[in-house]
Amino acid sequence: MAEPKKRMTSTRSGNRQSHDAIKAKSTLLCSNCKQANLPHHVCENCGYYRGKKVIELKKEKVEEKAIKEELKDE
Repeated sequence: MAEPKKRMTSTRSGNRQSHDAIKAKSTLLCSNCKQANLPHHVCENCGYYRGKKVIELKKEKVEEKAIKEELKDE
């Protein structure tokens, strides 16, 4: 079985392992609702991307139905 001929120094090990650390993900603020989200992703809070409505969220559909029902009742 292969064995190292000499002991690897802590400096060499540290230099090799210096890139293994977990880095924090960068976040940006949504231009519509000011919530933090990942770059190049649709905002999970409001459904906007680059100032345009891209997806309709479930809670918005429920709110719209409630508003329509209130208008029908009046």
